[in-house]
Amino acid sequence: QVQVAESGGRSVQAGASLRLSCVASGRPGQAYAMAWFRQAPGTEREFVAAISWRGGTTDYADSVKGRFIISRDNDKNTMYLQMNLLKPEDTAVYYCNMGGDYYGEYKPSSHWGQGTQVTVSS
Repeated sequence: QVQVAESGGRSVQAGASLRLSCVASGRPGQAYAMAWFRQAPGTEREFVAAISWRGGTTDYADSVKGRFIISRDNDKNTMYLQMNLLKPEDTAVYYCNMGGDYYGEYKPSSHWGQGTQVTVSS
């Protein structure tokens, strides 16, 4: 049973930094790409960043490029999202996705976490 669990979200002021974590379980030893998505109230879920199995390939949404950094530690089955210079428009529930197809554009799998809320106030 594949499971992913996000953590690290909280309320912060604009300009602050946060680091989100996503722990994956259920597929040890198998190579898989991972990604972060987010969903603000009244909007569709949108892509934030993706990372390949070995971390050599990453992609970012234009809205976060230069501010967010995605990384992973396969020994810990954990993916991270370092978010810097946060803006009010970054406010959303952030979701982790595991095992999607990652050939150019990341196409999510059905393996989602429950999400972690990030709120940025001005």
